[in-house]
Amino acid sequence: MKIFSAFVGLQSTCLNPEGKPYIHSIRVGANNSPEPFSGGTTHGVVMTFSSTEDRDYYVNDDPVHNEFKKVLAPFVDPPPEGSFRVVDFTDGEL
Repeated sequence: MKIFSAFVGLQSTCLNPEGKPYIHSIRVGANNSPEPFSGGTTHGVVMTFSSTEDRDYYVNDDPVHNEFKKVLAPFVDPPPEGSFRVVDFTDGEL
């Protein structure tokens, strides 16, 4: 699916203000859970950043991501209409 290829491409096209890539990793895949808790979500994307500051730059300021948001807009309407849900977390922090 083109949208997921575009997600993966962000790892090399999103650059910090110093001109360097800053997304640590991007993983994408189809939901294959046998459990009935997906709420209709069919695919997942996990993006890893080295710091909260890098994540915040991506969310708020990165011009490449800002353009990508326009492509994603039809998919991120609030559920149940949209098919994307966004969750931010810090690994191990409960």
